[in-house]
Formats: sequence, C-alpha cells, structure tokens
Amino acid sequence: MNEALKTTKEVTKKAKVESFDIARSDETLDLAKDLAKFIKDNKLSTTVQGKEFVNVEGWQYAGSRLGIVPIVEHVINVGSPDELKYQAKVTLFDIRHGVTVGAGFAVCSNKESGKKFYQEFAIMSMAQTRAVGKAYRNILAWIIRAAGYEPTPAEEMDYDTNKSAATPAVLAAPAQTIPAMQVVPAEAPAVAAETAAPVHYATASQKEEIIRLLNHPVITRPEKTKMLLNINRLDEERALQSIAKLRKAIDDRENGEKAAA
Repeated sequence: MNEALKTTKEVTKKAKVESFDIARSDETLDLAKDLAKFIKDNKLSTTVQGKEFVNVEGWQYAGSRLGIVPIVEHVINVGSPDELKYQAKVTLFDIRHGVTVGAGFAVCSNKESGKKFYQEFAIMSMAQTRAVGKAYRNILAWIIRAAGYEPTPAEEMDYDTNKSAATPAVLAAPAQTIPAMQVVPAEAPAVAAETAAPVHYATASQKEEIIRLLNHPVITRPEKTKMLLNINRLDEERALQSIAKLRKAIDDRENGEKAAA
C-alpha cells in the first residue's frame, strides 16, 4: 500500500466526510430528491428518444454526496492501424472508509456513429468519461432511477445523440461537427493537429493526494464538492497546481485559527 493511500485512510478516520450513507434508505431517498433538483437546475441530462439520461457530471455529484470518488486506473490503446480505440478502467474509492467499492470498464472508437472525425485524445477522453459513468452506474443506478431518470449514463447513449442531432449542413461539412457529449472540436486544423501535445491526465497518486487534502477539516463542503466533480478532468500540471493551492489554503486557515485563538 503506498504512502498516499495510507495517509488518505488515516485522515478519513479523523475527519468526518459530509455525505449521505448509502446503507440508509431514508438518507439515499433524500439524496434522490436533492439529485433530481441538482440535475434539473444544472441541465445535466440528455433526452434520447423521449427519455432522460443523466450526464456523467450528475453521476459524479451523486457519488460525491456519498463520499465516493472515481479514480482512473488505466487507459489502454486497443486500436488498430485503421481504428482509434481506447479502453479505460475506473475504480470508485470510498473516502470515508478508505476502500474501493466498485469499478467500471468502457471503450470508445472512431468507428462509432458520429465519431469518424474525432482526434485521438478525444477518443481516449470519452473512454474515461464512459468508464466513470459505468462505474457509478454499477452501484448507484437505483438512486438515479429514484430521482426520476433512466439508470444508464448519457455517454453510453452517445451514438444515438450524435445520430439524432445531425443535420444536412453538418453532414455536408463533417470537419466542423461538435460532438454531442464532448466539448472539444471534432477535428482541429491540420497545423494544430501536428503541433498539439498529448494530454497527460493527473496520476492516481496526485488524485489520492487531492482527496487527502480535501478531507482536512478546514476545507469547506462546497470546495470539496467542486473539486471532486472535476478531478478526472485535471491534467498533471493542473493537479500539481490544485495540490499547491489546497496546501496553501490549509496552512493559511490553520495559521488564522491559531492567531485568532
């Protein structure tokens, strides 16, 4: 067991994580009501064939309220010379008890409908996003259903969304298509594609350190929720910046409390 995980477990024993208890039906039903409002207010669902599917951000919010956060274990290139294809594995970590409580696998390929012009980094990113949703679905599907939504992450329905969203103008110029579930250009200009550097996402140890710092008593619940919802979008540089900011905030607040005393 590495030192970061040991530290995470020691801190979670001392600092109470503000969350619902998945083992208590009354609390999780309260969470379902809160979740339904959060998804509606923030427009975190996608309509596919008349049904509402929750985006991965909604699943992450539900998980964070239960003290369960996703960690990307690996992203593997399983493609071929004529296909871009990635497989991702995500595990779910219970920050209250310091244990892994679930996992999910997912793949993404440029052979899927609507992804013909995706760049490699976008295919890799979508595989991770789907794996996050899949991992949460395996343990939280009933809560999402109780909130009034379909118990399948919207990203798994991505092919339907792309197909129904297509228009003649878009089909005439596929290079300008904006993927329905991905906030990146479907195809960048040729010059940009040659100079674009690969994205190096935050490592597991960086995420564990962020989680450890977030559990410090001086970190507020809104700060914790915001960071957890975006933890899988951090690259290595931003993760280092986040760790530095959290450490500074903790030091400043602790010193402020000592001075006040």
